Amino acid sequence: MSIVAALERPGFLRRAAAGAWHVPAGFLFLLKNPPLWGLALLPSLLACGLGLTGLVSSWYLLPRLDATLAPSAREVGEVLSVGASVALGLLTLTTGTLLGLGLALLLTAPLLDLLSQRTERRVRGFTADEGRGTKFEVVQSLKGAFTFALAVPVAFLIGLIPFVGPPFALLWGAYALAFQLTDGPLARRGLGFEQKHAFHRYWWLESVGFGLLGLLALLVPLANLLLAPALTVGATRLVLELDEASGKKPVGQEERAPREV
Repeated sequence: MSIVAALERPGFLRRAAAGAWHVPAGFLFLLKNPPLWGLALLPSLLACGLGLTGLVSSWYLLPRLDATLAPSAREVGEVLSVGASVALGLLTLTTGTLLGLGLALLLTAPLLDLLSQRTERRVRGFTADEGRGTKFEVVQSLKGAFTFALAVPVAFLIGLIPFVGPPFALLWGAYALAFQLTDGPLARRGLGFEQKHAFHRYWWLESVGFGLLGLLALLVPLANLLLAPALTVGATRLVLELDEASGKKPVGQEERAPREV
């Protein structure tokens, strides 16, 4: 499909920044559109509550993990031992929070998909309908949420690899988050599981830039209250922008009447 066609694109940093920009843009768009707030309420509450539950649970689990996995000062020296404990602590707390977020995304997947559709309609005036119906899109959204929930423990295991593990775990987590959140708008464009991976491989800098800033938004007070719906809105707008950058005519502009959402 032309959405993943070869194109001449800007430089490394500009592409990553373009993807990252859609995280704050998602928050701003959501705050400026009160009709979307009703759909955002339940995902916000669940993401906040389950994310906090994951954070607290991982905090209580941390001493056991530190005693089991962190090297002692006698083995690697005081500095490396403290550094390893700090890295393990950050990794554990982040993993717990992301597991809570992943569960919230799974439970509210249909609502978030509807939020994505209405965002697209507000941006373009219509909703793309190149997929295989609402049932297909909802199933794809649930699959994406399950994929993200499974990717989080994998990221934790990668992060345990000394030195190189944490940055690779961060990149993997960012990719998984972007993949899950763009699942709905890509499914509406008829992309199956492998095609979605092809999309993210081609636009990997934009995807990772979006995912990295999305992960960092977990740490921002108050912003994390709107994290799930705001990232859904931002991911939808990112897909729309990349869709246009591919030179593809917006689906539904001429071929069919806009689908009601």
